[in-house]
Amino acid sequence: MATGRGRALRQYGRGAAPASPGAAEVGPPRPFTPAVAAASAGPRNRSRSFAARTGACSETVNAGIKSLYLTPSIKPKPNLCIESLPSEMLIKIFSYLDAVSLLSVGCVNKHFCHLANDNGIWLKIYSICFQPKRTIWKMKSEQTETVSLGCAALHDRKPGYWKKEYIFKQIAAVKTRVMRLVKPVDPYTGLPCKNKEAMKPRRRSLIAEYHLANLTESSVALGADKLVQLFSLNPGLLVGLWKEKNEIAFVMASLHYHQLLERSTLGSATVQYALPPNKPVLDDVDPEYGLHDYSLHLDMHGGSCTYLCGTFKSLFCRKGDIANGYLRLTVVSLKDNKKHLPLVGTLGLSWETDVFKGNVKDCYVMDVTLLDETGKPFWCFSAPVYIELSSEASSLYDYLGRTYTTDYADSEGKVCVELVWLEETKEYFIVNLVLYISTKKVNNWYGTNY
Repeated sequence: MATGRGRALRQYGRGAAPASPGAAEVGPPRPFTPAVAAASAGPRNRSRSFAARTGACSETVNAGIKSLYLTPSIKPKPNLCIESLPSEMLIKIFSYLDAVSLLSVGCVNKHFCHLANDNGIWLKIYSICFQPKRTIWKMKSEQTETVSLGCAALHDRKPGYWKKEYIFKQIAAVKTRVMRLVKPVDPYTGLPCKNKEAMKPRRRSLIAEYHLANLTESSVALGADKLVQLFSLNPGLLVGLWKEKNEIAFVMASLHYHQLLERSTLGSATVQYALPPNKPVLDDVDPEYGLHDYSLHLDMHGGSCTYLCGTFKSLFCRKGDIANGYLRLTVVSLKDNKKHLPLVGTLGLSWETDVFKGNVKDCYVMDVTLLDETGKPFWCFSAPVYIELSSEASSLYDYLGRTYTTDYADSEGKVCVELVWLEETKEYFIVNLVLYISTKKVNNWYGTNY
């Protein structure tokens, strides 16, 4: 088939403009004469002008050929995306997702959020999880069917209604399970017995913040072994540093069980849970209200072993014993030999990493739970402490051995422990244990003015 391609090429070569498609031609094309075109330029520039004209014509011919015959026609590809699917198809796809995936899909964009709130999808999920079941008895057979709700449950509700109902129901179910776990209370500590089980499936919250800059200056050195040196930061953080490189080897946190469930679940990743303030109950009858009937549960352990676990009741303080802003509660008296307590085993705090493990001697973790006269937790802490040789001369005549002390202090009180090392039996004896409670805390708790 003749396309007229040769004729178009001859026209470009002669300098004639190509005819537009579909236009009729009148007579033969006008030939190009180099002499006439170069006459105005003079005899010297005739050959140069002809060469330049020839190069321009060749470029024009090449561009015309490419545009007319060599450039393929490219059709735009269709936009294949899941968002371009019809809404009915997307709802059908979303109906196969579980609740967690459906909530995640709703965070993609506004369109997906609107479709993911479909009451039909959430009613199906709700009915599977929470709808009560009834049993239909038949001859020699048992069929269990889920009670379904009518169409009115879909059309009479706003979009997202059954989604909210499902979430609220799940929250209530979780609270019920947690309350069942924390309901049993330890008679000695007054704390829930199953705190670990209650906290396992919960989300993480900020409990405490620590600044590790200038660690050796802002912390308390507890002790060291051949590999690491231990430092303590309040509340209850233990940091181990490699001796040679002075780098962090491990970090251990010792957290008290008191309101640990609330602190680990009701806070957020950036804001700590604020404990509700205590409402004091005034008592105008008792002149020493808030000074007696305290109970102490003391636990000393080294991670893998327990050195002392005991409960001490009926602790009190006389008004005359209040000094320097502290109430003095004597747990173990230096004068009463019958109440002196031995520490079972060799004191030491065990640590372990992926490669190394060890034990720092004369260090342990002290857990203190002080209850008020109603059995309510009054002062609680868990912190690593250490034993150091006492600088004062021993006034004990019943024990022949060196005297050591262990001290702890925070904004609410202090603990002072005095121990004696018995060389014959290779064990420590607690000969004096005193708690100092801040009068500010007592006044805020009981509404008194000591």
